[in-house]
Amino acid sequence: MQKSQVKPYQHTNTSKKEQVTEMFDNIAPNYDLLNHLLSFGVDILWRKKAIRLLRPYQPKVIVDIATGTGDFAFEAKHLKPQKIIGIDISPNMLEIATEKARKKGLQDLVEFQKGDSEDLVLESDSVDAVTVGFGVRNFEHLQKGLEEIRRILKPGGAVAILEPSFPSAFPLKQLFELHFKVITPFLGRMISGDNAAYTYLPESVRAFPNGEDFLAICRQAGFSKTIYKPLTFGICSLYLLEK
Repeated sequence: MQKSQVKPYQHTNTSKKEQVTEMFDNIAPNYDLLNHLLSFGVDILWRKKAIRLLRPYQPKVIVDIATGTGDFAFEAKHLKPQKIIGIDISPNMLEIATEKARKKGLQDLVEFQKGDSEDLVLESDSVDAVTVGFGVRNFEHLQKGLEEIRRILKPGGAVAILEPSFPSAFPLKQLFELHFKVITPFLGRMISGDNAAYTYLPESVRAFPNGEDFLAICRQAGFSKTIYKPLTFGICSLYLLEK
């Protein structure tokens, strides 16, 4: 179970979905810079590892949910699919993703569209693989979002999910706590100008059910095969789910 529903802007009464949309619209111009800076660039390697796990499925149609500025969707091109669809609720993020696709010459392969992860406008059993990079913990209703992902997947299709997580071993646990509690909010505030966004990040990671707890929710959502792989000493978690 999720420990609690953490929201970016606790002083307002709007829904988590509305707040997450506002937050990502606010930080979109600096999102890529902060992502790579705060992860020391290792997030690029995490995406590559996740994509390699999907290779045996030979997906022809891939959907990247919570696509943001499209980095996971662009990495999925190495699977040689026929179509990649990136979905996000933030218009500003999608605007940047679309421009990046144009510059990369991938506009015919990768299509971006505004959408809600809990109410996808895709047919059931229509997608070979789904990727979600650092976005599942932003779902307002976690199990509902997972059930939607399973609904659009073809039988035998797979999902690769990346989420940041807290390591448990000394001294990494203490160093990561310092990085998340002090350095992340400071850099986020300085570069993005949004005080709440990078305070929300560590709070949302702490509240998210990690490892086997998350896999239990995935099984409740109907996934038959569930695998958990901690990456980089446990600061990121990679999940592979199969319908």
